[in-house]
Amino acid sequence: MEIDYSDKQIENICLYNKQAQKALGRPIAKKLQRRLADIDSADNVRELVAGRPHPLIGDREGQFALDIGGGARLVFEPDEPIPRLDDESINWGIVGEITIVFIGNYHD
Repeated sequence: MEIDYSDKQIENICLYNKQAQKALGRPIAKKLQRRLADIDSADNVRELVAGRPHPLIGDREGQFALDIGGGARLVFEPDEPIPRLDDESINWGIVGEITIVFIGNYHD
């Protein structure tokens, strides 16, 4: 899949291990790199298996999350145009371009 970033801070955390370790700690930064490699090697969101992949609901509806450990999650949304099913939900099976919008624990 193709990966974009919602802002420079998230991009730096994803691309530079030193920034990730500073922001998340060494163990979570290491798991983040594994999740990013999983995303990079997948053709679409439905091919992701590690990190308990799941669509989000409520105020994060339209986003998708992967667990990266210690309550931290990598959260992304599909790039435009968003593929929809007949019921207007997102067709994650054909989403091949994403934007990472959050890395951390959104329950804090």
